[in-house]
Amino acid sequence: MKKEDCYFLGKITRRHGLQGNVFLKLDTDQPEMYNKLDSIFIEINGLLVPFFVAKQSWSKGDTLIISYKNSTEALVDQTIGRDVFMPLSALPKLSGNKFYYHEVIGFEIREVDGKTCGNIVSVNDQTAQHYFILDLAGKEIIIPIIKDWILELNREQKYLKMQLPEGLMDVFLVPSKKDE
Repeated sequence: MKKEDCYFLGKITRRHGLQGNVFLKLDTDQPEMYNKLDSIFIEINGLLVPFFVAKQSWSKGDTLIISYKNSTEALVDQTIGRDVFMPLSALPKLSGNKFYYHEVIGFEIREVDGKTCGNIVSVNDQTAQHYFILDLAGKEIIIPIIKDWILELNREQKYLKMQLPEGLMDVFLVPSKKDE
């Protein structure tokens, strides 16, 4: 399994008890989607290694307690602090204007009048307000991700049509290094 075929699920944070269980801290808005994990991929030395889940239970809202099938103490120790991934194919298909952040990378953002705002190069979800980072002719533009602003998502033609407030493009235009 290649990392580009997967999405980040969370991190093994520490041991739980003496039975070889570990805490898996999920990085998701919908932890309930992970009520029954059969397997996970843990990144070890740059490789995604499959681990089969023997049992799991909830610790708190977004943290699972899991145990691996056929695990040893050394194997459990090797997974502590490691990132956990799942195959992209495990995600349910979304329709309408709903999307996963990874799937819109490369999409064009268009205003209602059809004018391009640029192409999405990345998504920042590490702040309270998530936002798209766009490239428009070498300039970096930041557009907040606000559900009510998204009018249309076209997966075939790879664009998002958005109703942006007047002047927003001017406010969020970040000067490039060569302009400074």
